[in-house]
Amino acid sequence: MEENIEQVDRALLKEVSNLENLSKGAYNIRKNGQGVERKVTNNVNIITKTDKPGIDIHVKENTKFEFIHIPVIITESGLNDVVYNDFYVGKNANVIIVAGCGIHNDHHKDSQHDGIHRFFLEEGAKVKYIEKHYGEGDGTGKRILNPVTEVYLKAGSNMEMESSQIKGVDSTIRETRGELGDNTNFVVSEKIMTHGKQFAKTTFDVKLNGENASTHVTSRSVATENSEQLFVSRIYGNSKCFAHSECDAIIKDQAKVTATPEITANSVEANLIHEAAIGKIAGEQLIKLMTLGLSEREAEEEIIHGFLR
Repeated sequence: MEENIEQVDRALLKEVSNLENLSKGAYNIRKNGQGVERKVTNNVNIITKTDKPGIDIHVKENTKFEFIHIPVIITESGLNDVVYNDFYVGKNANVIIVAGCGIHNDHHKDSQHDGIHRFFLEEGAKVKYIEKHYGEGDGTGKRILNPVTEVYLKAGSNMEMESSQIKGVDSTIRETRGELGDNTNFVVSEKIMTHGKQFAKTTFDVKLNGENASTHVTSRSVATENSEQLFVSRIYGNSKCFAHSECDAIIKDQAKVTATPEITANSVEANLIHEAAIGKIAGEQLIKLMTLGLSEREAEEEIIHGFLR
């Protein structure tokens, strides 16, 4: 039994985190609501919170190109795990943070993980944040993931966020909030695929408070069968700033996708743009691939794979 559990753990970690890079820097592995393994470095310290579940991650100023992995895996059916992780990134640091959660549920009870991550970047700091979500298992219990990401950027800092929902997640509500200071940049790229009766809601709420602050939010999604997706983007231009938000979605079968843009300019120098495109796979794309010998289903899969790449 222990051997099987270890195999499941390793498979989940492989889906949501790069195992080859896991040992190259600092990391904290959480399983079924408990921290099970941790490594710190000279530049990155990880401290367990004393007032609530979670950790504080402190990155020293001028730290360059270190990896920080904080994967979560759940193999216990019926577990509702909530964790609060705070990242404090020092001046002029430049790090890559890899998070994500994998749920394996073979039983009838729902398994859920809610991860609340806050990022505090000092002046000149840079972070690339990669977050992957994945679900698997033969049980009827749902696999539920509700991530919250809060970003606070001081002058001259930058954050790039890549989030992806790989497969197997029955329900997710994803919230991303940001407050940007002078000369900051927040880039978000999201990829989601749903099928069956799965539901996914994404909300972006970004306040461009500082002069020359900018954000670029991109959501690409595929909804098939009877699944439903909702995309909400709220951007507030409170100074001389620039924002570009775009939602591109492919729908199939009886799926439903709703995109709701909300852009508010509170300054005459705010430049805010929103684009949304939702539709089925273009017939000419299918025909082109089918002339190369692919079946219609194979052609559809190739188009979807390329769309989400």
